[in-house]
Amino acid sequence: MKAFMDENFLLDNDTAIKLYHEHAKKMPIFDFHNHLSAKEIYENIHYDNISDLWLSGDHYKWRAMRAMGIDEKWITGKSDPYTKYTYYVKTIQNAIGNPLYHWTHLELQRYFNIHTPLIPKTQDQIWQEANKVLADPKVTTRYLLEKQNVVALCTTDDPIDDLKYHRLLQEEGSSIKVLPTFRPDAIVSIEKESFKDYLDKLSKVVGYPVNSIDTIEKALIERIDYFKSIGCLVSDHSLETPFYKETTKEEIKTILHKRLQNLPLTNEDIQIYKGYLLTFLGKQYHQHEIVMQFHIGALRNNSKRRFNILGPDTGLDSMNDFNYASMIGGLLNAMDETNELPRVVLYCLNAKDNEMLISMAGNFQDDSCLGKVQFGVPWWFNDHKLGMERQLDQLASIGLLSPFIGMLTDSRSFLSFPRHEYFRRILCNKIANWIENGEYPYDEEYLGQLIENICFNNAKNFFQLKI
Repeated sequence: MKAFMDENFLLDNDTAIKLYHEHAKKMPIFDFHNHLSAKEIYENIHYDNISDLWLSGDHYKWRAMRAMGIDEKWITGKSDPYTKYTYYVKTIQNAIGNPLYHWTHLELQRYFNIHTPLIPKTQDQIWQEANKVLADPKVTTRYLLEKQNVVALCTTDDPIDDLKYHRLLQEEGSSIKVLPTFRPDAIVSIEKESFKDYLDKLSKVVGYPVNSIDTIEKALIERIDYFKSIGCLVSDHSLETPFYKETTKEEIKTILHKRLQNLPLTNEDIQIYKGYLLTFLGKQYHQHEIVMQFHIGALRNNSKRRFNILGPDTGLDSMNDFNYASMIGGLLNAMDETNELPRVVLYCLNAKDNEMLISMAGNFQDDSCLGKVQFGVPWWFNDHKLGMERQLDQLASIGLLSPFIGMLTDSRSFLSFPRHEYFRRILCNKIANWIENGEYPYDEEYLGQLIENICFNNAKNFFQLKI
């Protein structure tokens, strides 16, 4: 029996141990997609207790606690932090096989030097030990990032954001690069009730009416320019419904006119508009040297009753199962046809689409960049040991593993960065098992560089991060 989550956790053999401890472990972290607050980083806030750090804004934990039948007031409610914590402890003890179990204990180990399993019998001891660490005035948001060797991260931001705190961090010369991500879902989602209100907000930001496709394009270019001036390296798009069909600008004018006149749109109208605007944006990203990320396949806010109480991003989303191979192929081709395809990262929420997207990425590689179109790390419901092993196997089998840009947190928690370690251990173990099985020769110099590239260097080069 192996020791519980010791220094060789998830490492099955000497080769894996060597690759991890001598190569993966030392690499810094570039977290190129998360939902952290630049304001909280700038203000360098201090947390009062481990409960607030763990349970504020983390829908992974909320879903698990609900599955244990815990009252919502102890999950998202404004209630006693300690009691909330005890309910989370109960949940974690029952989370065998779930990545939350490993993440939680890695967080205890890496931030608090606590190696005791979290169970009701130990909860008081761990509560006191963790909160003693947090009571130190130096333990702030920036301290937590620095402790995990985070050198750069990309937040997720709306085009109308003023990026005030990103600018302030740059002006003060922060040791951690905090860069914005351009996320224009609100203007792509023409079908949403909030679309016209969003155009009004964008109009106020740019200083002229945004009420036509020409002014939408003009305003988006100006906002991309602004984001780029603040260091933006990447954009992000959530694709949740059909999103591409070939069209003309005249057809888009007709569809937009219908929407602005509150006339009903067909599903085809919505699909056409989205495809046009995504193509336009992608070509702008190419011109501005900004990476284009696609997160595909979330089915949002399924429990309307709970949504009306709790709001969005509270753990009410799941995988969708719509088919979109021809749409993603058409969208990428619409940009590639004029040689204006930016660097792209594809993520899917339903693992049935893994191999389709890996094979699709291979259609659009060229000599402009190593791994120009990437199949990203397993996302959300796939972000676990099985999902990572599956992704590595599939990517290596259908594409190439060596250009892979590696891990991200996709998190709202400042304690989430040991997820990079989790991925790195799984990566080293996967490669080591191929070697131990005689499927690839043991060449430490090459393999060490391969590991270091996937853990950090590939992402640094792909996103053109300057550090």
